[in-house]
Amino acid sequence: MKTYLLLINLLLLVMQEISAQQTYAEKLGWPKGKKVIIFHVDDAGMSHYSNEGAKKSIQNGIATSSSIMMPCPWAASFAKYAIANPGMDAGLHLTLTSEWKEYRWPPLNGIAHSEGLVDDEGCMWHEVEDVIKHASPDVVEQEIRAQLSRALKLGLKPTHMDSHMGTLFAHIPYLERYIKVGAEYDIPVMFPGGNNQLLKECLNNPLVKKLKAEGKWKEGMELPEPEITKRSGEFGQKIWAAGLPVLDDLHTISGDWKPEGNDVTPAQWGKFKAQKFIETIRKMQPGVAMMIVHSSDVTDDFKYISASGGSRYADMLSMLDPELKAFIQSEGIVLTTWKEMMERRKKVQ
Repeated sequence: MKTYLLLINLLLLVMQEISAQQTYAEKLGWPKGKKVIIFHVDDAGMSHYSNEGAKKSIQNGIATSSSIMMPCPWAASFAKYAIANPGMDAGLHLTLTSEWKEYRWPPLNGIAHSEGLVDDEGCMWHEVEDVIKHASPDVVEQEIRAQLSRALKLGLKPTHMDSHMGTLFAHIPYLERYIKVGAEYDIPVMFPGGNNQLLKECLNNPLVKKLKAEGKWKEGMELPEPEITKRSGEFGQKIWAAGLPVLDDLHTISGDWKPEGNDVTPAQWGKFKAQKFIETIRKMQPGVAMMIVHSSDVTDDFKYISASGGSRYADMLSMLDPELKAFIQSEGIVLTTWKEMMERRKKVQ
């Protein structure tokens, strides 16, 4: 009997080890070793140009998903477009900051009910650090619920939720409320709980820039592990246990990509970003990853919103790039959506 029990325990340990080695893509039913990607357009709803960039990136390009900034003026327009086009993968870009100098927005829960979430102008703070310093988890959760409520009142059931400027990932008490609301409404919450190879590289990108500027950078040097990825496995398991899908990895820094030189054309910038995505996909580990862009079909007056117009237009052009599309097809890369992720999650234990 003791030998039998020992064998059973060993078998359980082996099964747990095999399960731990599985990617979330495998758990969701994709073949072992497959690279699965969501090309995701952030900031829909921020402006008319952002809406057009998201539409074109998805309709005519390789982008598969988008998320809406509900406190922004053009949010309802994109939400109505998504409702009229049921194939559109549209989530909520939960917004707790208002980063631009002149073009700003207050919380949807109301200034009077958002103590700590607003600055002296009555808008949400410019920086993530200020949100963490002033806003309680209760106030943050109320604002998450207000933004979700507005989407539902418009008739949009979001395919997922994620976080503008990463605010909800920068403070564990906020992250816990984010997961809580997603689980309550059965809405996927974007979170990378797997290998996080690309995410670690992205989070360490500012440090690498600093070391290079100081002449201290050496190729292959060991970098510290970011705080959020130290606990990402723990929170990934928690989200999976709540019946929601989880990413294996996340890429966030396409906004930093620009070719050298002062006379770069939009076409050159877009092609440069497309090539950088090819490089990124080549080094990506098997699993399901989300790659973030901020596509905007900008005109000259976008400069009154932000200086990022050139990068955002290049993001859109990269999503339309035929070479990037051909590479994805030739490499057998699977493109997916949050809607498909949730459908797959419902079919597995």
